[in-house]
Amino acid sequence: MTDPHLSPSGRPASARPERWIAAAIDCGTNSTRLLVSDEHGVQLARELRVTRLGEGVDARHALGRDAIARTIGVLRTYRTLMDDLGVLEVRAVATSAVRDASNGQEFLDAAGETVGTTVELLSGEEEGRLAYAGAVLELDAGGGPYVVLDIGGGSTELTGPVPGDAAPRVVSLDVGCVRLTERYLHHDPPLAEELEQTAAAVRHSLDRAARALPVLRDVPQRATLIGLAGTVTTLSMLAHGWATYDPRLVHHSELTSSTVEAWADRLAAETVAARAEHAGMVEGREDVIVGGVLVIREVMRRFGFDRCVVSESDILDGLVASLAASRPRAPRS
Repeated sequence: MTDPHLSPSGRPASARPERWIAAAIDCGTNSTRLLVSDEHGVQLARELRVTRLGEGVDARHALGRDAIARTIGVLRTYRTLMDDLGVLEVRAVATSAVRDASNGQEFLDAAGETVGTTVELLSGEEEGRLAYAGAVLELDAGGGPYVVLDIGGGSTELTGPVPGDAAPRVVSLDVGCVRLTERYLHHDPPLAEELEQTAAAVRHSLDRAARALPVLRDVPQRATLIGLAGTVTTLSMLAHGWATYDPRLVHHSELTSSTVEAWADRLAAETVAARAEHAGMVEGREDVIVGGVLVIREVMRRFGFDRCVVSESDILDGLVASLAASRPRAPRS
């Protein structure tokens, strides 16, 4: 297995090709994603496949064989695409599902062999900081403070600045869309009591975020909520009626609190099959989106956010930025 700071071909990172191309891979609980970008920040590929790596992990505390096989198959496809695009450096990570699984190392080993580099197992704090770095890349530093909400399959990270601290503070909560669905939403459509149990679990988790992030105590006057990941982008597509995914439309679109409330009620009242028929519903998300939307609804209710800015820049962008920051520079002539 190659070093994470070498190119996939084994070429030393200090070599200076004519065009530096890097890739980031995120093996998440619900989806496996890839970003390929050049030295100027031009995206050459951005891919997402719903692999449901974390299926059943909340109950079994182990990754299923089928889930591992699905994810490795997608990683094999990504490896081919990276080779075709001339990727020289790659950083690959795994998150909540693998953190919680007793056989997580088995997956990390297999994924590393497939991708050609070590797959890092991120802590919730590392995950949140990388997502925050990606989310604020294009934002005006003077326009904050920003609170980044990253709703994953197994966990949700809330990240924001703390006075006197150089780095943002991360609160990682075990309330991802897959985890909540498997734990509470057993009927199709969910029963009223199941929805309330889900919302109550989220509210309980947010108590810790409220204590840890002072910025959340003065939201209406100051902070801007930035929403990341598939739940938020899919909800934006549904709300705006965009049947075909176009990142240029989704990126920095907005969701109002009233829109989130209305769609939470609507989706919760529908069957999985009915949700799948909505223009803009991403295939493979229809069965878990209610859990995710309840997270964003409860965050906006609890802290008084009247809008959420949707960002397509996320942990993948943060990973590529970290590679760019560590890239050796040519000496000045």
